[in-house]
Amino acid sequence: MSKKEQEEILDEEDKEIVAEQQPEQEATTDDNEQADSDPLEAAQKEIESLKDQLLRKAAEFENFRKRTIKEKTELILNGGESTVKAVLPILDDFERALADQTDDATAFREGMELIFKKFVSTLEGIGVKKIDTTDQDFNVDYHEAVAMVPGMGDDKKGKVIDCIQTGYTMNDKVIRHAKVAVGQ
Repeated sequence: MSKKEQEEILDEEDKEIVAEQQPEQEATTDDNEQADSDPLEAAQKEIESLKDQLLRKAAEFENFRKRTIKEKTELILNGGESTVKAVLPILDDFERALADQTDDATAFREGMELIFKKFVSTLEGIGVKKIDTTDQDFNVDYHEAVAMVPGMGDDKKGKVIDCIQTGYTMNDKVIRHAKVAVGQ
């Protein structure tokens, strides 16, 4: 046999072998696809489940964020409501005092002192306290120096000499510094 004939025979045998193997490979491929489709379907179901969870969590967070913003807005707008309610009785007292047509200056002064005391006690009730400046060392956390008074002696140096405007704290936070004169 010639070399060419041998190649043709080999080619024909290869073709037969390939033809015989192809149905087996196709059958094997079908079996593999069925086996692969189950994990694929499971993975797709898991992906859908995770997507659903993600969407729900995102919606929950968005609702939480909106609710928090709404609560903050209401707190800002209506936060002073309790303070105003506490001060309204004092306003009523002022109205009654102004409506009274008495000419007695002493009675009018006593009425104003009573209203003042009521106002101070109401402020203390909501946490507002007066900053004490009497015989205190100057403290930048509580005092604002508006004047320096020379010639007061060494014992008054760095001390509050006079309070020009009272300062206040609310719940231990300074809301207005006391304006004071300090000795040099």
